[in-house]
Amino acid sequence: MTIPNIIALLRLVAVPFVILLMIEDRMDLAFLLFVAAGISDAVDGIIARHFDQMSELGAYLDPIADKALLMSIYGTLGYLGVIPAWLVVLVFSRDVLIVGGVVLSWIVGRPVAIEPLMISKANTAAQIAVAALVLAVLAFDWDVPVLVALGTVVVAVLTITSAGAYLVSWARHMGEPAGRE
Repeated sequence: MTIPNIIALLRLVAVPFVILLMIEDRMDLAFLLFVAAGISDAVDGIIARHFDQMSELGAYLDPIADKALLMSIYGTLGYLGVIPAWLVVLVFSRDVLIVGGVVLSWIVGRPVAIEPLMISKANTAAQIAVAALVLAVLAFDWDVPVLVALGTVVVAVLTITSAGAYLVSWARHMGEPAGRE
């Protein structure tokens, strides 16, 4: 097991603790643990690339840990009524669309390569930034409603754009004659 894989596993293990802290209204600790998890995501990627520790397990584990953390945070913030329900539905729907497309392509014998698009990376960065901002607002009583509203719009636009880009890419792949992938 590589160091980046261990870091990704620790990020995955942190998810229930962040959620529990949020539910128990310990937003300060939830914010700190969330930020630590975000930093760990960057650190495991740097280590994997610069020290030749990339692995097949890491290629799956890292995005699973990221999605588990982000979906849990957005779901909990929605449940607590802190972010709009439509944003939670949008974030969840995009990921369900992507996973559904990958699974369907496997089922029909046309597996699609799982490669993050640049718009997807921008979307993930925005989702992390907005989640951190909302947690900071709750933890430290910041009064920045315009910034939160702007962040919400940016996440919504990037989420829709990212979902559309994946859908177009998937449709092109599925529409190609067999054997041309």
